[in-house]
Amino acid sequence: MNSLWFCQQTNMFSLLCPHKFKEYYKEHQLDVYKNKDYIYFEEDAAHKVYLIAKGKVKIGYYDEQGNEVVKSILSKGELFGEKAILGIEVHNEFAQSVDSKTTICPVSIDTVHDLMRDNKTLSVKVYKFLGLRFKKLERRLQLLLFKDAKTRLNEFLNELKEEYGYCCPETGLIVVEHPYTQKDIASLIATSRPTLNVLMNELQQNRVLSFKRNKIIFEMLASEHFS
Repeated sequence: MNSLWFCQQTNMFSLLCPHKFKEYYKEHQLDVYKNKDYIYFEEDAAHKVYLIAKGKVKIGYYDEQGNEVVKSILSKGELFGEKAILGIEVHNEFAQSVDSKTTICPVSIDTVHDLMRDNKTLSVKVYKFLGLRFKKLERRLQLLLFKDAKTRLNEFLNELKEEYGYCCPETGLIVVEHPYTQKDIASLIATSRPTLNVLMNELQQNRVLSFKRNKIIFEMLASEHFS
C-alpha cells in the first residue's frame, strides 16, 4: 500500500551505509546529535546524504510568516538530504534531531554515486525510493492545504494502520505500535496538541479506537477496516 508520511518499507541505511562496503569502510563515521540539534539548515550546501542509524529526524521549513512547517519525521533506517542525489546543491529545508541520541551516518554524494554506478540493483532501489518520497510529500502537502484537521487526522491514522498495524490473533482487532509522540503527530498534520487531544478523545469516546502513548487499538474488527 502507498504510504503518505512514511518510507520505512526500504531500509536505506542497510543499503547505502559505507560500513557495508569494504572499499568505503575507512570513510565510514557516525555522528550523534542531541534533541533539537540541527543537522543542516535551509540554504546550507547539499553535498551529502544522511542515513539514520538511531533516533528520529524532523524535516521542515519556515514559511514567509516564520511558521514552522513539518514535512516529515523520519526514523531508523531512513534517508534524508536525498535531493543531493539529483544534483540539487543547496538545501531548501532544515533537518533537526528530535531524539536525545540521534545517530546519523553522513555519506558524501560522490560515494553514493559510486555505489549506484557499481550496483544497478541498488541504483534502481534508490530511484524508486526517491520517486515514492516525492509522491508522498506532494500528496501530504495537498492534504495540508485542502483538508480540515479532522480529515488530516483520519488520513494519518489510516497511514499508521498500513505502516504499523497488525491484526491481534486473540481479538481480531487492529493494533498499531508506532514510534511517534503526540507532538510528532500534531506537527505532521499541522495542528496543535490540544486540538489533536480533542480529536483523539472524541474518537475514543465514540469507540472508534483506544490509545495510550505509542499504541493505538482500533475497536472495529480487522475485516471491517480492510473490507
